[in-house]
Amino acid sequence: MHFSEILGQDYIKNHLSKSALEGRIPHAQLFVGPEGSGTLAMAIAYAQFVLCQNLGSDNSGGNESCNLKFQNLSHPDLHFIYPNVTNDDVKSKPKSADFIAEWREFVLKNPYGSLFDWYKHLGVKNKQGEIRVDDAQDILKSLALKSYEGGYKIMIVWMAEKMNIAASNKLLKLLEEPPEKTLFLLIAENEEDIIQTIRSRCQVVHFPALPEKVIAEKLISSMNLEHNLAQKIAHQSQGNFNNALHLLQSDEDELPFEEWFVDWVRTAFRAKGNAAAINGLLSWSETIAGIGRESQKQFLNFCITMFRQALLHNYEAKKLVYLEPKVENFTFDKFSPFVTGENITEIFEALSDAIYHIERNGNAKIILTDLSIKLTRLIHKN
Repeated sequence: MHFSEILGQDYIKNHLSKSALEGRIPHAQLFVGPEGSGTLAMAIAYAQFVLCQNLGSDNSGGNESCNLKFQNLSHPDLHFIYPNVTNDDVKSKPKSADFIAEWREFVLKNPYGSLFDWYKHLGVKNKQGEIRVDDAQDILKSLALKSYEGGYKIMIVWMAEKMNIAASNKLLKLLEEPPEKTLFLLIAENEEDIIQTIRSRCQVVHFPALPEKVIAEKLISSMNLEHNLAQKIAHQSQGNFNNALHLLQSDEDELPFEEWFVDWVRTAFRAKGNAAAINGLLSWSETIAGIGRESQKQFLNFCITMFRQALLHNYEAKKLVYLEPKVENFTFDKFSPFVTGENITEIFEALSDAIYHIERNGNAKIILTDLSIKLTRLIHKN
């Protein structure tokens, strides 16, 4: 992975390459950025720059055999930790090493992929991944050995906010007394979800969302998109290159979030003063309860985005409205008058509470039914 392959983030590329060339490499760094901003891709490129002793910003001029090993992420001094779950092959105490083949395939296909994409790649259903103490123990074992090529050993921890308490405490001890020539690269989207004692021992690098121009240029150069279409997709992606790729692909496995959302709000409209429509809400809750917890959380976040877009449309901030509903006869012109300053805060709170309880393994059907009844009241609030 070369720095030149990473979209935008020129300041960060220059900062990392310059500090490495000057021998100023902090032993622990935390890359924080939104989905699709390139944090994982940057960490891999930085690891290649350091391990292969490259000289240029394009990751060239160093150890050629070392650079070749990075083409399939198989360098022996590069280690990865990431959230994982049990499956048919790993029935207990899963750890990252159990899924290394799947991980390499996933990252090489799309280094901008999201946590949700990774779970889909693993075939996760009604499970939530995390980084467990067994992974932290593997970190200890891996870094206790001498480096294969005599230089640095690099540990990339992707989605570090998914570490449980036991894993966090074990990693903290390593960060306090790191082995010689060891580099930790922690990657997170939600910095506040990492325990403060770990954050305080890392040099934090913040990644902004990607500019629309950068995404559009990449879509034009790599996928031969027409200029106007590339600009439209770049605008809709909201600085998330992974989202731009999803907008381009019509994946049969994609869940029909927009259809579910429209069905939900339409049923909620009918349910006021109509007891029979409550059955529709119950049926909707059963459908969403059956798709798995990670998909449920992803869908509820999509609902938050739809309500936010409707509010912006209602208050004439249409330049900020980037979603274009595709469900027949559903438009923001018709829907947005029902999303106002009078109900938006309570709607957001209800959706956020539902996500919180689903994360903590609450009964999804009960949570979603309660949410639906709340929406019926809130959407008619004057």
